Amino acid sequence: MIDLYTWSTPNGRKVSIMLEEVGLPYRVHAIDIGKGDQFTPGFLAINPNNRIPAIVDQDGPEGKPFKLFESGAILLYLAYKTGRFLPRQIATQFQAIQWLMFQMGGVGPMFGQVHHFLRAAPEPVPYAIERYTKETRRLYKVLDGHLQNHEFLADEYSVADMATYPWVARHDWHKVDLDDFPAVKAWYERIGARPAVQAGMKVPQLQR
Repeated sequence: MIDLYTWSTPNGRKVSIMLEEVGLPYRVHAIDIGKGDQFTPGFLAINPNNRIPAIVDQDGPEGKPFKLFESGAILLYLAYKTGRFLPRQIATQFQAIQWLMFQMGGVGPMFGQVHHFLRAAPEPVPYAIERYTKETRRLYKVLDGHLQNHEFLADEYSVADMATYPWVARHDWHKVDLDDFPAVKAWYERIGARPAVQAGMKVPQLQR
């Protein structure tokens, strides 16, 4: 059993999508980051960086509980644990890792900055909005150019797609019209049609 500590953010949804795809049993622990749940001593003991997501695999290496944070590391761990969604052939495997790193180092941080300055900043900061909007659109252009000739980010559906999809799902938050990037739009619809992706995007089930 895997205990998943998460919230309804793109980084959180990466892991719930992966868990749904591989079919491992898991329990959800909702960490309400709006209320500061990530700063509680209990969560700090799991993730010293106070960020979601994090997991505790109760059947970890050598049969012992295993704690892990950072969404990209969790995706790779689950891929190695199950033997799924990370290609075995070395060149293709590193294609997937390459695009996973592209998401971790580019898509996530830059899209996140756009979200902040468009939605959360106490007052408009035109320089920051322009800077991060331009970079966000540049990253979409990179994705679109690649996906014009590829069905998935690697040669097959992988952790890279799972990591990137939840960020593109918030295209309205960063004011991007997917019609401007038709290959990304086709990929987004293709990934979004997967039942496991649909289920993972609903985690955690929030009481409103």
